[in-house]
Amino acid sequence: MSLPEPPAPWQPPAELLQVADLDFDRQVRRGYAEAVYCEGKTPEQVRVIAAAIGGRGARTLFTRASDGHAAAVLAELPDAVHDPQTGLVWWPATPLPPSGGLVVVAAAGTSDLPVAREAQLVAEFLGRRTELVTDVGVAGLHRILRRLDLLREAAVVVVVAGMDGALPSVVAGLVSAPVVAVPTSVGYGAAFEGLAALLTMLNACAPGVAVVNIDNGYGAGHLAAQIAAPKD
Repeated sequence: MSLPEPPAPWQPPAELLQVADLDFDRQVRRGYAEAVYCEGKTPEQVRVIAAAIGGRGARTLFTRASDGHAAAVLAELPDAVHDPQTGLVWWPATPLPPSGGLVVVAAAGTSDLPVAREAQLVAEFLGRRTELVTDVGVAGLHRILRRLDLLREAAVVVVVAGMDGALPSVVAGLVSAPVVAVPTSVGYGAAFEGLAALLTMLNACAPGVAVVNIDNGYGAGHLAAQIAAPKD
């Protein structure tokens, strides 16, 4: 009996080749699909990428998307979802079924919420259960202590803070799970647009703290989803 012919390799559309070389094999290779970073791209470039993604049926996150970028994605993928607060667009609309451990995202202040929500939504899109804890900064330690039971249920805690950036060290001293620290560009002049918080987090005295770049909610959510992934 003859074997069936293998499928022909995918041929990217000519207009896509002028814009991007999409890595559609990343889902198989790494377990997570490639995301599209929109900042610096024109809406037309994002539209071309979205059209190729729709043609391949590839689950995809678009990050740092402006309203113009989001409109370009929705023109090709009308059932995509846009969250203006975080600049995320995702397709398809339904996240993966929840599996693995709980990801808790703690935002030090209300001003940190856009980055915290980005981390939460990314982890959810990648199939993790999440909980968001808001306004628990070190200026009022009683607030984070009130949420200890939830924090201690987590497989990983994402801590998002600007200003002095001290909250990840506090949380890491209270829980057994790994902590992913996210500095934000929130604060007065000496905060240097998040650099002060970044250096504080890199110098955390509590063990088990991993630090991502300033305002990088996407990277934090992705790392948290990997840490909390099912063991099988």
